[in-house]
Amino acid sequence: MQNTLDAIQSTVSSSEGERTIEHVIHESIVEARNACGLHGDTSKECAVAWDIVEELQAEKSHRSKEVQVKTSLDKYCSLHPEAVECRVYDV
Repeated sequence: MQNTLDAIQSTVSSSEGERTIEHVIHESIVEARNACGLHGDTSKECAVAWDIVEELQAEKSHRSKEVQVKTSLDKYCSLHPEAVECRVYDV
């Protein structure tokens, strides 16, 4: 089984390669299930394997937040924050 940091770094660095983060998450889930089946659900190996899966899913979530596309209103408001359309009121 891979070290937690190694697995996460290999995923982050291979974003341009042929392996997608979804593919790596799927492989990590399979590894985690195997580790838990081999060593037991309460073993250290099982916990580490599921930690890897959790970290990879968090990385995927962070990446999806970075890719958000700005709408035309967002672009307009960034250029004209004082415009009436761009005002935000607290309720």
